[in-house]
Amino acid sequence: MNTATFGALAEPHRLGMVELLREGPLSVGDIAERLAMGQPQASKHLRVLSEAGLVESQPAANKRMYKLRQEPLQEMDEWLSAFRASWEARLDRLDALLAEMQGKDGKDKQ
Repeated sequence: MNTATFGALAEPHRLGMVELLREGPLSVGDIAERLAMGQPQASKHLRVLSEAGLVESQPAANKRMYKLRQEPLQEMDEWLSAFRASWEARLDRLDALLAEMQGKDGKDKQ
């Protein structure tokens, strides 16, 4: 798991860019416009995302189109799956305990 991925996503503007790019490739200008920021600022954030391996760019006429790379996001999902499984097991135990407690309460009231 690459910690640069989390570091890059910790900044709200960069996270917003990743959210935008989920819809498909966009140019720097489109990203800057949608996030109400200047193009130089957008380029700076995109460079950080690129260095973290989250996005890649391709030339298209006189623009650079940015798109998400799925590999780092899949790695994050795999890393988080261990936590997800642990929390699901804990919630299942809590559900069982609550059901048991409700069963006892129902018997006490009868």
